[in-house]
Amino acid sequence: MSGRDSRRPGDDDLPRETAVPADPDLTAEPDLTADDAADADEDEPLAEAGFDDDELSALEAAAVLGGTVDITLPAGFAEERADRLLANAAPSLSRGRVQALIRDGRVTLDGATIADASRRVKPGQKLTVTVPVPEERRLEPEPMALDIVYEDDWLIVVDKPAGLVVHPGAGNDRGTLVSGLLAHGDGRLSSIGAPTRPGVVHRIDKDTSGLIVFAKTDAAHLALARQFADHTIRRAYTAIVWGVPAVDPGRIEGNIGRHATDRQRMAVVTRGGKPAVTHYRIANMVGVVEVSEKPLASVLDCRLETGRTHQIRVHLSHVGHPLVGDPVYGRSPARLQRMEDPRIKAMCSFPRQALHARRLGFVHPVTGRRLKFESPLPQDMRELLASLEFF
Repeated sequence: MSGRDSRRPGDDDLPRETAVPADPDLTAEPDLTADDAADADEDEPLAEAGFDDDELSALEAAAVLGGTVDITLPAGFAEERADRLLANAAPSLSRGRVQALIRDGRVTLDGATIADASRRVKPGQKLTVTVPVPEERRLEPEPMALDIVYEDDWLIVVDKPAGLVVHPGAGNDRGTLVSGLLAHGDGRLSSIGAPTRPGVVHRIDKDTSGLIVFAKTDAAHLALARQFADHTIRRAYTAIVWGVPAVDPGRIEGNIGRHATDRQRMAVVTRGGKPAVTHYRIANMVGVVEVSEKPLASVLDCRLETGRTHQIRVHLSHVGHPLVGDPVYGRSPARLQRMEDPRIKAMCSFPRQALHARRLGFVHPVTGRRLKFESPLPQDMRELLASLEFF
C-alpha cells in the first residue's frame, strides 16, 4: 500500500471520552493488563455484584452437562427479571433457553416453582435451576479443503476463510471447521469442549477470515488456554472501516456486554459487561477521488488487549467507525448509498465485515518455542482496496 498524509477529516473524529492517544510503538506489543478470559465468548459473570463464583461455575457446567444448581442472590444484587439474570449468569444459557426451563417448571424461587419468566427476584432469595442432561451428540467428521498454516502432534493453526463457522451451534450443526479438522486428523482434537467444541481454544466470527489455533491434546489445550488467560497470546487484525479516526495511533476502552434490548448483539455498556481494550493505528486511508476530496474509509491495524465477543466490531462502531460490510454493527453512510459510482456501490454492498485476523503468536505448549504466524489479506478485501485510491 502507498503512503498517506496526516489529514484527519474533522467530521470523522472519535469521541474524546473513548479514544485516547496510544503508545506510538504498537509494534512493541507491551504487556497486556486488562482482564481477559481464555475463550472470551460471553457476558461478564455476576461476581462484581457479590454472586458466588462456585455457584456461577456450577450453573455454567449444568448448562452444558445438565444438573441442578442453587444460586443465592447476594445483598449487592439489584432486583432483576429471573430469565435475564440466569441468562447473564451462564454463558451457555440463552435467555430463550432459560424461558423454556421456566415453562417446563425447572426453575424455583425459595422452593416455589416460577411460572412467569418476567418474575423479579431480589437479594436474599434462592433460585434453583434444573437443566436436563442433554441427549448424546456425536460430531461427524466432514472432509473439506483446509488452509493449514502449521501442524504438529500437539496443535494445528488454520487460516479460516470468511463464511466458515468454527464449531457447531444453533442452526450450524454441519459444515463447521471443527468437523473438517476431525476428518483431517482422524479425530485427533483435544477432548476439552467435546462433544461440539473439541480442540477449540478460541474462535473468530463466521464472516471474519484469518488465523485460529486448535489443540490436539488436552495438555496442549490447557496450556494454550492459560496463555489466553494470562494475556500473552498476540493477535492482530486488519480492518477496513468507514471514515478516518482522529487519533492515530489510538486506544479504545469500554466494557462489552449484551445489548440492553437485543440479546443477539453485543454493546459497549456502562454497567456490567467485561473490560475490553482495542489498540489501533491507521495503515492507509482510501476513497474515490472523483467523489470526495476526503478519504471515505480507513485501513486499520488492530491489536486486541482483551478478546471479547465481537470486540473490534463493537468498539469501532461505538466510536463512529464501523467496519465496512458489517451487517450487525454498522451500515454504509446514507449519502454514499445514493451514489452510482461502481466503486462506491462495491463498498456499500461488501458482503461481510471487512475484518481479517492476520497475526497470531504464542509460545508452543510443549517445546516452549515462540511461534508467530502471518496471513495475507484475503482476495475479497484485496479487490475492494484495489478499486480505490489511497490518500
